[in-house]
Amino acid sequence: MSDRIDLQTLRRKVEAINALPTVPATLRRISVTLEKPRIGLEELGRLISNDPALTTKILKMVNSAAYGFPGRISSVSHATMLLGLNVIKGLLLGVSVFELMEKTMIGLWEHSLGCTVAARLIAQKKGLKEPEEVSVCSLLHDIGKAVLMLQYSEVYEKAMHEAEGEGTTIYDAESRYFMANHAEVGHWLVQKWHFPPSLCDAIRYHHQPNLSKQWPMETAIVHVSDVLVRAKGIGYAGDLVVPAVNPAAWKTVNLSDGDIRDILSNLEDGAASASDTL
Repeated sequence: MSDRIDLQTLRRKVEAINALPTVPATLRRISVTLEKPRIGLEELGRLISNDPALTTKILKMVNSAAYGFPGRISSVSHATMLLGLNVIKGLLLGVSVFELMEKTMIGLWEHSLGCTVAARLIAQKKGLKEPEEVSVCSLLHDIGKAVLMLQYSEVYEKAMHEAEGEGTTIYDAESRYFMANHAEVGHWLVQKWHFPPSLCDAIRYHHQPNLSKQWPMETAIVHVSDVLVRAKGIGYAGDLVVPAVNPAAWKTVNLSDGDIRDILSNLEDGAASASDTL
């Protein structure tokens, strides 16, 4: 399609997210804070503690089944100490993006929460040291969709309509209208917000996990979580397709039949519990 939105225009508009009047005030404020290269836990803690609604959302989220600390974390300082800077940054974005997702694409938040639960379970089964970091990456993996929908709602709705009508993925349909897909858009944002390379990589390549050379396990986990949640029918990711699992990613995660049964049985309850928190 010759009139696709070009890369430069798209990136400029996407990276101006914190200047958009349509973006929730909390997300704008958090976005500006996260752009500081050396933000620390203390400053993040103050930002959360000064906003009672944000404090409540963060504590409900970390105490939900999505994060594996049911009912055990009573304060923001306790949460930051247990989970660390990257997870708290991701949770901050997650709970502030919730409102944006609800406004732009019904069901996207539920899909993202399902992926959060699945990713944590897989990361634990694979013995990753920081399963919460992978789960927070899954929470944010589709942030690019919400931003594209916000900035180009008519065009994106057309892409979703085509994807549903033709039985293709929204990822494939996006390429007809934009010079970058939602994974690349999400990658621009998390880079701008100074997230660690492992999270940036997993968001960038969650549809092409074989391209992730430095963080193959984390990227494979986000990819497989996405497919499992779609197969389970939790939420809405912009199309009606359950894509095939990338063979390289499947080989990397190497889940047994018992692992898959366990993840699928925990998925619905965990996603529902997390969804009830916000």
